[in-house]
Amino acid sequence: MTNSSNNVLLTVAEMSRADSLAIGSGIAGKDLMEAAGKAVADAVIQRGYRKVAVLCGPGNNGGDGFVAARYLAEVGLIVQLGFLGDVSALKGDAKLNAERWTGDILSLSPAILSGVDCIVDALFGAGLSREVDGVVGDIIDAAEEIPCIAVDVPSGIHGDTGEIAGKAFNAVETVTFFRPKPGHLLLPGRERCGVLSVVDIGIPEAVLDEINPQQWRNGPETWSRDYPWPEINDHKYSRGHAVVVGGAEMTGAARLAVQSAMRAGAGIVTAAVPTESAIVYRLSLPGAIIHPVRDTGAFIEIVEDERVAACLVGPGNGINVATRERTLAALRQKLPVVIDADAISVFEETRELLFDSIQSPCLMTPHEGEFSRLFDFTGDKVSRVREAAARSGSTILLKGGDTVIAAPDGKVAINVNAPPDLATAGAGDVLAGFAIGLLARGLDPFEAACMATWIHGEAARAFGPGLIAEDLPDALPGVLNKLKEMKRTDIQ
Repeated sequence: MTNSSNNVLLTVAEMSRADSLAIGSGIAGKDLMEAAGKAVADAVIQRGYRKVAVLCGPGNNGGDGFVAARYLAEVGLIVQLGFLGDVSALKGDAKLNAERWTGDILSLSPAILSGVDCIVDALFGAGLSREVDGVVGDIIDAAEEIPCIAVDVPSGIHGDTGEIAGKAFNAVETVTFFRPKPGHLLLPGRERCGVLSVVDIGIPEAVLDEINPQQWRNGPETWSRDYPWPEINDHKYSRGHAVVVGGAEMTGAARLAVQSAMRAGAGIVTAAVPTESAIVYRLSLPGAIIHPVRDTGAFIEIVEDERVAACLVGPGNGINVATRERTLAALRQKLPVVIDADAISVFEETRELLFDSIQSPCLMTPHEGEFSRLFDFTGDKVSRVREAAARSGSTILLKGGDTVIAAPDGKVAINVNAPPDLATAGAGDVLAGFAIGLLARGLDPFEAACMATWIHGEAARAFGPGLIAEDLPDALPGVLNKLKEMKRTDIQ
């Protein structure tokens, strides 16, 4: 998997290091601040605002605000600048730019917002670690109806987690620098950022080599060259034989997964299903092999076939002994396995047994409820998913409007293309099917999870309002055609 540097996410600490490395390479800190502040001013000017309240804090974020205020005043905008704290306490480049500001510096209060048509929020940086209260909280309340341009992140949002520290500005645009932060993509912070503008301020790309970031925004830029397109000499088994375990009563879940696995690229899909419901699967899945199984022994015979490339357990399987046994049987074969839905929940009381059994490539695809049945980690979403992956030895795909994917080695991808329409029954079964289809093609679980999650979101976006889960597999060919065209353009 080739991760594009353009999709890199930097934590607050990593961004601070990027600044330091840039300065260490000979770039003046004041030049970085000048470029940052000018970018903020440009965003204000492009939106056509005329009277602006620039709110500056006591750190470098405030220094960016002083630069922005200077540029705005120079082009004729009316600028009211408010400062939090004592200006005399400023240091370094922030102090230098405060001294270059020739206008009034007002004490911070809600009154500074009177008559303005825009706020520039340069109060706090991305690493805020305390609750927002006092005068800043009062200003946030008073600013609710006034458009806000945020510097780096809206004040009150943590750049690493997207969590809100009590209160936060609701920006129409956030101007950040060099690379985004996880908090720009993670909920609820993402909803407060508005349009995210990532600006080049002169930090060399080479600093990324030394930082070695481990978080990315998920998208084709990171993996399109590795997508497993069929080759001219492929046959159905070389494209991957996937096995999907079906249930007796909730047959729709596994049937959606089977169809999705075929659409995603698996050359052949076997549905291992209870004997009594086999007719339901046969009538609705003419392109799949329907293999009735009476017990776990019969299931083992299926997955022992050396032509089987991957197995999905869970969708509609029921929380029962058979689901537990078949999950463990698939893992014992050291097949790549996707564990979803009921196959997660069934191990709530025996999670250690599950973790100890994972000795081969594995992907778990829980929603928050299923995640909590196996893991009791606290904290932000990225930290929880990363810890879960390390503890279980499985790649974890924690679903949501900000899906987070973490590999056991610490790599993390954040996916943000899923529309609200995906909040519909069966959508998770389709995602699991896409994932097993790609896993059967020979991808590792992290790659398969990243690709499956993105194409799942794009299929939903392509279909639009009125989406039901059954629509997603049929929408996938259009998404794949566009993805293939992206690859052609990239090569050219």
